[in-house]
Amino acid sequence: MAPQNRQLALPLPCDENYLRSLFEKRAGCPVALTITNNTSSMVSVRKTDKALSVRLHRMFLIAGADVVEELAGFIKRRRGGTPLLRKFVKDNSSSIRKRSPRRTAIRTKGRQHDLRAIYDSINAQYFGGRLASVITWGTGCRGHAVRRRTLGSYARHTDTLRINPVLYKKTVPRYFIEFIVYHEMLHADIGISEKNGRRSVHSKEFRRREMLFLHYERAMSWERRWMS
Repeated sequence: MAPQNRQLALPLPCDENYLRSLFEKRAGCPVALTITNNTSSMVSVRKTDKALSVRLHRMFLIAGADVVEELAGFIKRRRGGTPLLRKFVKDNSSSIRKRSPRRTAIRTKGRQHDLRAIYDSINAQYFGGRLASVITWGTGCRGHAVRRRTLGSYARHTDTLRINPVLYKKTVPRYFIEFIVYHEMLHADIGISEKNGRRSVHSKEFRRREMLFLHYERAMSWERRWMS
């Protein structure tokens, strides 16, 4: 009964100073706490030389004792299961401030290839023309090869595909650009799946469909040579 009584002493709503004090006590080190209205990351923890930097969504100021204790444990270990946190975020998702998406400068013309033409062709061939995403060259670095995960991205809140202009190079074959576009279009079509409380961006279904790309093996082989 005593532990329950201590939990009931948790103030509702919590205040920033209380949470910082609790996190420092559990973690055993100073904590720099920032309360945010971030719509994409509810909790982030970063280790610095002498402290932990914690960014926490404002919704946690109304969290109960059990959620705050699990949160403190996660901040201390920076790993492990967080079923109470996930449920709390899901139940309070309406408190997340919706921000108007920023306007994207659309650039589809490259030195060699037009992304719009590539998108339309892939959309017709693999998706029955049902996708209606925006596609554009991004603003990434053009000077060197990067990991494939940065060669393209998909933003669901704006339904926008961005392709890294490192692929502007004449040495990059069209089929490889097509594959990167196809990969990001799969994200637009499939979305993020969830199983046993875990989110998966590249699910088994995603990987299965990714391999349906006509030049999949050719693209994989070229990428391995390019990245080596």
